[in-house]
Amino acid sequence: MRDIGPYSNYRLTVRLELANKPGIFARVAALLAEEQANLGAVDLVSATKTRMVRDMTFDVQNEEHGEKVVARLGELPDVTVLSASDRIFLLHLGGKIRVEGKYPIRTRNVLSMVYTPGVGRVSRAIAQDKSKVYTFTCKSNSVAVVSDGSAVLGLGNLGPEAALPVMEGKAMLFKELAGIDAWPICVNTQEPDEIVRIVQGIAPGFGGINLEDISAPRCFEIEQKLKQSLDIPVMHDDQHGTAVVLLAALTNALRVTGKQLEQVRIVVNGLGAAGTACCRMLLAAGAAHLLGCDKEGIILCGEAEQLRACRTDLRACLTRDSPKGTLRDALKGADVFIGLSVGNVVTAADLDLMAPDRIVFALANPDPEVSPELGTVHSRIFATGRSDYPNQINNALAFPGIFRGALDVQASEINEAMKLAAAQAIAHVIPEGTLSEDYIIPSVFDKAVVPCVARAVAAAARASGVARRRVKADDPPILE
Repeated sequence: MRDIGPYSNYRLTVRLELANKPGIFARVAALLAEEQANLGAVDLVSATKTRMVRDMTFDVQNEEHGEKVVARLGELPDVTVLSASDRIFLLHLGGKIRVEGKYPIRTRNVLSMVYTPGVGRVSRAIAQDKSKVYTFTCKSNSVAVVSDGSAVLGLGNLGPEAALPVMEGKAMLFKELAGIDAWPICVNTQEPDEIVRIVQGIAPGFGGINLEDISAPRCFEIEQKLKQSLDIPVMHDDQHGTAVVLLAALTNALRVTGKQLEQVRIVVNGLGAAGTACCRMLLAAGAAHLLGCDKEGIILCGEAEQLRACRTDLRACLTRDSPKGTLRDALKGADVFIGLSVGNVVTAADLDLMAPDRIVFALANPDPEVSPELGTVHSRIFATGRSDYPNQINNALAFPGIFRGALDVQASEINEAMKLAAAQAIAHVIPEGTLSEDYIIPSVFDKAVVPCVARAVAAAARASGVARRRVKADDPPILE
């Protein structure tokens, strides 16, 4: 079982009533130590001559382990469990987001302006010139976060209700990091055409569409049809957010090792939504030696120009029925391994087949393709998708700034040039002199990331002709 880290997702707060006499607290602490439950905060709630009430916070390994620990605490003499709460569930009580107006409605005069009759004048103005909807409504700063719940995190097809807390969290990140108002839209269908029609129907109220947690291969069809039919940015973050951050991290890793993207041999394992998008991004950035593997083995290979030509839909280049070798074969002499598959499919011996100064991105969650303990020893640069190790490849570095830049110039789409610009902006947030094996990607809390990405994306939108609003290159992003 994986060790509990400092940021465990299974942290309990248990309120205990203890007899106020020597040795009782020591029994509790000893039991927690025996169960390998990491004790954190201990707070005194109340005390009398005979009884004490304490809140004790501790980490457990999983839900079952937590239930066991609480049950054992209740069996201790002179100890009564008054309550037990999980901090994750407490944080989600009543949901995590809400709507608030910009202006207080305290007088009839204000009411008549924000609603009827005053609002009618604004409606008529927009009816005469639809472009004014960006000026006089929240459309200019709103993104719909759309999911059908078919691929919720790494948990599988849990449905739209189970997807809602994830989409709420995504909306919080949009607001906190980029000042964007995002709205969770969880749809009760997994039919691609129905999802497309629903999004088309709600699109007038949004400046952009963020598709989230929609399984492959349906996500490709849904995104493609929406991009063709809508005049606002549409991006499936599981694909393109991952690809942008990965390219940024690889750019800096290559700077550290002194290698060139056009020369290195790259192996991508896992050709689902994220894996194929990463392959497409790497090819667009100039990668010339790329092998793609899935459970069948090597199913994506060929000349660089051939792969680049079909990168808009790499499925046409996949040879699932006739693999060209195994993952182990692909790793021989490779400079870069990128894992977007499942945990523990690569061994230390496999990594040792790679070229010197190897770069390993093991991004499966929660367990990477190779354990960090082995990966850090058997590679020059090692990155994961986890927050408890250096070099976290985190989508939150990309999507807030990408949508911020797209909204700032009222872009009609998010194209390849904008994504490449975002990757370079993220990479160059880190000054050359501070790059190292353990610092190839900035933190999601680095305040420089979103403005840098937004400016780069806005500039790329203007250069590629998809911007409808002029913003100077040195203007700050519109963060409210």
